[in-house]
Amino acid sequence: MNAPPTWSDAATGSASRLAGAASRPPLRSRTVFAAAHVVVDPLADTTPDGPAALDWDATLAFRHHLWAQGLGVAEAMDTAQRGMGLDWGGAAELIRRSAAEAKAVGGLLACGAGTDQLPPHGASLTDVRKAYEEQLALVEDAGARPVLMASRQLAAAATGPADYLELYGHLLRQTARPVILHWLGPMFDPALDGYWGSAELDAATETFLQIVAAHPGKVDGVKVSLLDADREVRLRRRLPETVRCYTGDDFHYPELIAGDDHGFSHALLGIFDPLAPLAAEAVRLLDTGDTAGFRAVLDPTVALSRHLFQEPTRYYKTGVVLLAWLAGHQSHFTMAGGLQSARSLPHLRRAYQLADGLGLFPDPELAADRMRKLLAVYGVGETAAEKRGEGE
Repeated sequence: MNAPPTWSDAATGSASRLAGAASRPPLRSRTVFAAAHVVVDPLADTTPDGPAALDWDATLAFRHHLWAQGLGVAEAMDTAQRGMGLDWGGAAELIRRSAAEAKAVGGLLACGAGTDQLPPHGASLTDVRKAYEEQLALVEDAGARPVLMASRQLAAAATGPADYLELYGHLLRQTARPVILHWLGPMFDPALDGYWGSAELDAATETFLQIVAAHPGKVDGVKVSLLDADREVRLRRRLPETVRCYTGDDFHYPELIAGDDHGFSHALLGIFDPLAPLAAEAVRLLDTGDTAGFRAVLDPTVALSRHLFQEPTRYYKTGVVLLAWLAGHQSHFTMAGGLQSARSLPHLRRAYQLADGLGLFPDPELAADRMRKLLAVYGVGETAAEKRGEGE
């Protein structure tokens, strides 16, 4: 069984009550990271393909909200629009600032290190190595745990599994602390198709596990985002005892975190950004050995997660930011690169309905008012939207 963290605490409560709760101790039975979104400055004069301008106060306040629940923060990952609006310059500043805040409150923090300072095409393997080294150094200097993110540039430059074995081996030999290896499936980023040197997932898994096995003590865990629960379980059972499996499966997370007689998954999930209060409540039940209670809290959230992460999956960030706005964590529904337009009004309205049904909004009237105003901006009345939804 994968080794659990050694943290303490317990407590339960409704989502609405937890949303405004004071800081609570970290979780005990599982290591849980919420991949956090960023809040942009809506008044900045930016362009869709230019650098993002962040509202630092609101962005960092949301990290404190996650830490207050007892969750860890996974910073500068794809939920933060990394590679979809947030460039390396913005990500680097985000990592520095979040690391300083984490130190101040004792918050758990892991940060993405990738190669997105390189141009999309034409990078060599040497370029990729140097880019990874630059980002790893920044994350380590900040005092955070690195997450070695899957690289679009490596996927384009590699000719087969040997290139992945050599490059990841080089990076792991020089890391100052254990890292989390990130396997992000092409449903999240089509440019990552064929990662680990093969589009055949069984072959890719063997290369992935070979990298882990060859570097004992250098891998804290692996983050698997393939939306395939059976495959994750099979991979999890083959990991060394000291290596955690962090589920990135936003379709099957309750069963994977609950586990079975052979082990369980920890979590590093984008869906835990909006679900933070319920996720923390559920894992605290698991801390007491109440697996049924854990499932009773988290199972009803899967419908919302599947809705947000429906194809094209990579646009799930739009729904995540919508819910943060409706919940009062930010004052506007604007995203880097104009990504607030990436989902349809019916999709957004259904996300609101599902989240409201879960009690995720600390102020339901505020959420309802903001949803009405969003519909009104597009000339759609609430009654008309309801009728249109009934006919779909």
